Amino acid sequence: MVANIETPHSLLKALNYNENKVKKGAAEFLHAGNYLKDSEELNFYDKLNRLKDQISLNDRATTKVLHISVNFHPSEKLSKDRLVEISNLYMDKIGFGEQPFLVYQHYDAAHPHIHLLTTNIRPDGSRINTHNLGRNQSVKASREIEKIYDLVKADGKQKQELYQIKAVNAQKAKYGRSETKRSITNVLDAVLDKYKYTSLAELNVILKQYNVMADRGKEEGRIYRHRGLNYRILDINGNKTGVPIKASSIYSKPTLDYLEQRFKQSQHLREQYKPKLKNAIDWTLRNKPNTMSDFLLRLEKEKVTGVLHRNAQGFVYGVTFIDQRTKCVFNGSDIGKSYSVAALRERIAKGQIQRENALASLLKRQTSATNLFQKELPHKKERANTNDLKEERKNDKFENTVSKSNDILELLLRKERNDNRLPYELLRKRKKKRKPNL
Repeated sequence: MVANIETPHSLLKALNYNENKVKKGAAEFLHAGNYLKDSEELNFYDKLNRLKDQISLNDRATTKVLHISVNFHPSEKLSKDRLVEISNLYMDKIGFGEQPFLVYQHYDAAHPHIHLLTTNIRPDGSRINTHNLGRNQSVKASREIEKIYDLVKADGKQKQELYQIKAVNAQKAKYGRSETKRSITNVLDAVLDKYKYTSLAELNVILKQYNVMADRGKEEGRIYRHRGLNYRILDINGNKTGVPIKASSIYSKPTLDYLEQRFKQSQHLREQYKPKLKNAIDWTLRNKPNTMSDFLLRLEKEKVTGVLHRNAQGFVYGVTFIDQRTKCVFNGSDIGKSYSVAALRERIAKGQIQRENALASLLKRQTSATNLFQKELPHKKERANTNDLKEERKNDKFENTVSKSNDILELLLRKERNDNRLPYELLRKRKKKRKPNL
């Protein structure tokens, strides 16, 4: 279970968002909490005025409306009664149990989800603090409800599955207006208000990733002259297929007037993210990709999608970058002169030359080292033989010296024999004659 909280400025616009989906069969009104009438008895103005009256009790608050989408895993099969139970419990756990709120079930996505519309202004005019509401109370409430109703736990991977934009299946959608419109609407909901683009061409670079395009028709045509806009589904070859859907017939009204407002807003908003995109491109070029295709493939690792533009003859004349991290779209030339398709080709070619020169230099050094080694090898062997001979002579000399030393030592230490000594008789002392006593 994943809850996403938004704070729209207009209560009327948020209510119309849900009510128009009900009219188109893409949603159903399920429940009204803390209203004076039963849910079945409420009309549009009953729903609007109950919230509007409570909002009017506080003129100072800037945040007065909350629009919450509660999303469940695609495998979940939840009845309407169970969805109402979950919505009541969720509102109570985030501190909005006593507030008036409306519950709608939407059918325009692959996963089951409900939308809750309420206000943070209490009956006494005070306001409920919404700071970090989504990060604190909402997350805690979601985890507790998952345990109570044994729902699939929303880890990082499952969150990604819930909010991932899926490309339209042209083969499935082209046979019916209803399926086509629903498929296109899903893509527009995920793109129009989240990405920053400054022209229809830049918007179409994003939409074509999901097999959809915004089409004004030919310049001399009636639709173009009257500032009309259609949305079309594209097949695998990028050709328009199926029935065109008028922008004015889609509940969010993504008309040309609306898009032009987005163009102006995005022009200012995206500038702060340009340096980050430059760094990603420069970093990829430093690794010296082999070709433009190799460069675009490596750029995907930086979460940047590069789209090449070709003419009818297949010649590449431009490139557009989609930064998936910041949701910004830039034509290469808008980033800087060195990021146009011609400059990128030149930088890639230059990097390739540098790489080839570096490899050639390395190979040359390796060859020189090998030749030098082979040249020195006989001399090394000769020196080795000479050294061995010297060592051998040195050892012999040492052994001779030791031998002579041992002989001298033995000579000095052994008992001397004297064959020329005097006879014993000659060596005997003669006795002195004693003088007679007188």
